[in-house]
Amino acid sequence: MKNEYPLSETPERRQRVQSAEMGMSVLKALARLDGMASLTAIAAEVGESTAKVHRYMSSLSQEGLVAQDPATQRYYLAREAIQIGLAALRQCHPIRLGEGSLLRLRETLQVTCFLAVMGNKGPTILRFEEPGLPVTVNVREGSVLPVLWSATGQVFLGYLDDARMRRQAEAELASATPEQRASLSGSDPIARLQATVRAEGSAGITDTLLRGISAVSAPIFDHAGRVCAVLTALNPASMFDIRPGGKARLAVVREARDISAAMGFKGPAGSP
Repeated sequence: MKNEYPLSETPERRQRVQSAEMGMSVLKALARLDGMASLTAIAAEVGESTAKVHRYMSSLSQEGLVAQDPATQRYYLAREAIQIGLAALRQCHPIRLGEGSLLRLRETLQVTCFLAVMGNKGPTILRFEEPGLPVTVNVREGSVLPVLWSATGQVFLGYLDDARMRRQAEAELASATPEQRASLSGSDPIARLQATVRAEGSAGITDTLLRGISAVSAPIFDHAGRVCAVLTALNPASMFDIRPGGKARLAVVREARDISAAMGFKGPAGSP
């Protein structure tokens, strides 16, 4: 008699798979509930009975993935779950996770694009991509960009509101050319620029760093909501609409948002 189930789909194996899926659902539900919750809350989150979820919590507890607080009776993610999370975080780097976004922007918009992090000398390009007909620019991997006069630097300035960033911006403003100063406004142009970047969730410039070149940048957030990198695209100004709501800016913001999500960031796009 022909076996009713293929070898890869025996009832016993299917039951194990379903049990594993349910166990993962319970763990993910606990993570969504900030890592600690009552049995009732977890059951409600996964849409199962408390009796069924309790059986899975017992198994997960035996594996060291969850534990129960004796005082509150609430379950929380335990040592083995933490070790898994830490291993994932060690692999979670914006440059590696952002490579796909760079390639998509390069191909869909036919623009030069790069990823930058904040180095000890300022915003520093770490990964650089060019289209088939590259734009001639004097920035490459390893280049350090200004804070005020690059879209990349403006995003870091907008979201890394600390004393070091302020000092660097003030030094650049003090040595700015009249043309550069004209691109800023207000009695406190640095604070106004920061507010604008945060309000728009991105930054766009034209001519302030490279003559005839426009650039647009968006922040990448890590799991804690900190800006860990900035995604930037640039092109000749005549070919590049960087206005808020324009195609280029929306594409860059969208890709930055997706990288942030891969980094574990759960906030709304464009805000920490």
